[in-house]
Amino acid sequence: MRPSYREYYDHQALVKYARELMESLESCSICPHSCRVNRLKGQIGWCGAGYEVEISGFGAHFGEEAPLVGSGGSGTIFFNHCILRCIFCQNWDISHGHGEVVSLDDLASIMLDLQKKGCHNINLVSPTHYLAQIVTALGIAVGRGLSLPLVYNCGGYEKVGTLKKLRGLVDIYLPDFKYSDPDIGFQLSGVKDYPERARESLKEMQNQVGDLILDEYGIAQHGLLIRHLILPGGLSGTHDILSFIAQEISPTAYINLMDQYHPCFHADEIPLLRRRITSNEYQQAIREARDISPRFRLDKYE
Repeated sequence: MRPSYREYYDHQALVKYARELMESLESCSICPHSCRVNRLKGQIGWCGAGYEVEISGFGAHFGEEAPLVGSGGSGTIFFNHCILRCIFCQNWDISHGHGEVVSLDDLASIMLDLQKKGCHNINLVSPTHYLAQIVTALGIAVGRGLSLPLVYNCGGYEKVGTLKKLRGLVDIYLPDFKYSDPDIGFQLSGVKDYPERARESLKEMQNQVGDLILDEYGIAQHGLLIRHLILPGGLSGTHDILSFIAQEISPTAYINLMDQYHPCFHADEIPLLRRRITSNEYQQAIREARDISPRFRLDKYE
C-alpha cells in the first residue's frame, strides 16, 4: 500500500500544509492550549518548545505493538517536550527535558536513515508541538525517496482543526485515551478538558483512516490503533473509555490495553499511583473489553 502522503506530495499539498502550519506558529494555536506565543521568534509555548526541534533520539524500536514492529522495527523519533503534564509520566526525561537540536534537513535525513535501516514505518513520538516542522521535513524527505507509512504517536489531547490539516498525510494514528473523568485528567495531566478533546480527536482520526489495516505479514499499513494505560484503582476509567470506543469509534477497533504502569516522576503525590496495577485489575480490563465488544482486536491477545 502506497503511503497517503505520496499522493499529496505529487499535488504539492505538503508544501501548502507546511506553510499553513508554519504560519500558525506566529501566534501558536497548534494544540488545544492555544497559548498564542510567537514560536517563529523562539518564544516558548505551554509545551516547553520554541521553534527549534529537539529530539532525544531515534532508531529502530522493538517495544511497540506487534503490527508496528514486525521484523525491522518501528522507526521511532522521540521528540522532547509535551502538551500534557502527566505527574506519572513514564518518559519524563524526554517530556520535561531538553534534547538535541536538529534542523529540518537533519530531521528529513533521520527519516530516510530509518527507512534505509529497514524499519516498517516512521513513528513520530509526541509530535504535536512540532507538527509544522515535521510536515516541512516530510516534504524534504519525500522528495528524496521516503515511502514508509507515517505514524502519529500522541497522548490523545489534540486540536481537531489541526488534525484536519493532516488528512491524507498520516497513515496510522496511535493515540492514547488516558482518562474518562475530566477531574482526573486535570489532577494527573494538568488539563481540564482531556476526555472531551480525546473523544473529538479519536472521532476525527477514525474518520480519516478507519480501522487498522495489516498487510499479509501482519504489518500495519493504515488505520487507527488506540492505547489505554490501565492505572491503579480504576483512575483511568477503563469501562467508560471502552464503551465510548465501541459505540462511537468502532466495535472492531484495535486497542492496546497497557499493563506497564509503574510509579515514577511525581506519582508519589497521589496515594493510588504509588503501586503498580495488580494482575486482577488488568484481567478485569480484558474482561470488560471482551464484554463490551467481543470484536475488539486486542494487542497481545490477537
